[in-house]
Amino acid sequence: MKTYSYVLFALFSGILLFIGCSEYGNELQYVKHGKISVKLTDAPFPYDFIDEANVTIYKIETRAKNMDESQGDQNDSNFEVLYEGEQKVNLLTLTNGVTMAMGEAEVPVGSYDLVRVYIKEGSVVLKDGTTFDLKVPSGEQTGIKVFVNPAIEVFSSLSSDLLLDIDVSKSFVAQGNIESMSGIKGFNFNPVIRASNMSIAGSLAGRVTALVEDVETGLEGVQISVWDGEEHITSTSTDESGNYMVLGLDEGTYTILAEAMKYAPNTKEDVVILAANKTTLDFEMIAE
Repeated sequence: MKTYSYVLFALFSGILLFIGCSEYGNELQYVKHGKISVKLTDAPFPYDFIDEANVTIYKIETRAKNMDESQGDQNDSNFEVLYEGEQKVNLLTLTNGVTMAMGEAEVPVGSYDLVRVYIKEGSVVLKDGTTFDLKVPSGEQTGIKVFVNPAIEVFSSLSSDLLLDIDVSKSFVAQGNIESMSGIKGFNFNPVIRASNMSIAGSLAGRVTALVEDVETGLEGVQISVWDGEEHITSTSTDESGNYMVLGLDEGTYTILAEAMKYAPNTKEDVVILAANKTTLDFEMIAE
């Protein structure tokens, strides 16, 4: 079975705008601030011998698109702080659309095209209790830059969401023989993050089943991969009931592949994802 071990860390930042207005005669007075709330989401980590994949986040901030771009993105005055503290998160607890609130902050009305995520450290805990403590090469000092394209727009009386996905399989790269728990000697840690503008993105959800002794049964651990032509966008896997969900897909047409050991691969082409909508797609797997 081909394995696309892609895990989403997701940082689900809903930009909830509350623009206050009051009428004085025929004039409306606008408060030019909104709020950004920050949440996390993720998809299953495929290594079945890993118990925890942790990151410690201590700050998240965003940049307004037109804020003095000539000074570059290292000018702190261009950024609005969305979260500041210290939060350790086990990414494996956030699966199939589960989110975790990270905070909320007021921001001026505008267009936001860049997020910086400051990660202090990471760790991986194997199921036998072995722990690998990991340091971030640059995330602690300068933040990990993630561009948002198209930018998040903050308008009066509207809300939009930003989803930041970390590919955990690329961010936590195992060293040694990954075919067995005892063969793992450590991990290289370099977070890889993808941004999706949830105000124009959709989601994909469904159930994967197979006939087991002539009874339709949900299959756990089926790999669901999303492809845009030759580009692998993201992957997730089914839960114990055979259900799955993929968040943060841009509007478009995709190919969806379901794979599991002892079953023939099942491919669905021309699957349409609509903005701000959920597409339902079920699979029936046939035993090889």
